[in-house]
Amino acid sequence: MLASRDVIGGIEWAKGLKPGETPVAKQVEKGKSQFVGPELQGKTLGVMGLGAIGVLVANAAKNLGMNVVGYDPFISVENAWALSRGVQRATTMDAMLAQADYVTIHIPLSDKTRGMIDEQVLAKMKPGAALLNFARAELCDSAAVLKALADGRLRKYVIDFPTEAVIGQPGVIAIPHLGASTPESEDNCADMAAQQTRAYLTTGAIRNSVNLPACDLEPAEKHRIAVIHKNIPNMISQVTAQLAQHNVNIEHMINKSRKDIAYTVVDSNDELPADITDALNAIDGIVRARVVC
Repeated sequence: MLASRDVIGGIEWAKGLKPGETPVAKQVEKGKSQFVGPELQGKTLGVMGLGAIGVLVANAAKNLGMNVVGYDPFISVENAWALSRGVQRATTMDAMLAQADYVTIHIPLSDKTRGMIDEQVLAKMKPGAALLNFARAELCDSAAVLKALADGRLRKYVIDFPTEAVIGQPGVIAIPHLGASTPESEDNCADMAAQQTRAYLTTGAIRNSVNLPACDLEPAEKHRIAVIHKNIPNMISQVTAQLAQHNVNIEHMINKSRKDIAYTVVDSNDELPADITDALNAIDGIVRARVVC
């Protein structure tokens, strides 16, 4: 909304109004036209990254009457289910950029994504589009963004992470990282941490971990073993071999990995021997094995 309507400029202008020969109300009616901007309804929002936040943004924009195009080659099944069916899927980032009046970024910062929004990417955007960055400042090449603003390729750049390069620059709306600045956020974070810790202890589920793979699990029907181990060859075969030696039949197994670490969860209808975790933890490459239930 700030990228469409010059709300900030209008507020600053209104502060300078003074009673005089012309009533303030008339001054407002005469001067408000300088802050005209387009409505959101019917415009197209491109959402780059459809994780937990990207999905919420896409759905909210759809409810505001916007056309929404999402791009995420790695979208999870869980997030896909949460996405409004009115959100269109772009098979390439270029296809999303070409039609979006607004592009909002919701991807993690990594060595691969650092500076991802560069001059080449900005050149593929619809002329006069607005770029919204509420993810990380380093995802965008600041020099390229400022050049795109100067050339008119970009209309506005809204960033929640002010830097020396962009503050005070024409076309930049810098917000001091206010996303979590609410009285409710601390309570919500504490509640989320408690729920996710409980889920890990009672079912083995891993959600929103910094260094472990996501693994959303329903409660086990009978017995469950969870194993954190290195993401190297022959680990799963060693785990299953130990289970076989202890007469534990595998009813269901799931394996997830994230970079150098992996997570394997095994469900069984058989009683688990008391020494099963000792046997698994003795395997070279096992970080930790535990009986969940």
